[in-house]
Amino acid sequence: ENLSISKSEGDRMKETQAINKSLSALRDVICAISNEEKHIPFRNSKLTYMLQSYLGGDCKTLMFVNASPSYQNLGETLSSLRFASKVNSCNLGTAKRHLKT
Repeated sequence: ENLSISKSEGDRMKETQAINKSLSALRDVICAISNEEKHIPFRNSKLTYMLQSYLGGDCKTLMFVNASPSYQNLGETLSSLRFASKVNSCNLGTAKRHLKT
């Protein structure tokens, strides 16, 4: 969410900033996994720490983006699509299937 557009204040502003920080941390984690970096920054946010076991290896990961058809929300929609494009360019690998024998 863009604070300059929403003009959020107080608790709502803090919540918006926390959401934006978590999404940035999620992008960083996905790109770190994709680049096969030695250190994956899962602990940079509660969101990425919680999703740690779902973001690689044995899981299939999907991301949905909410896009608005309204011209009023063009900036937010473009920002969301840019984020999705950055994340989409990262390859987390192929999900592995484990069969019980």
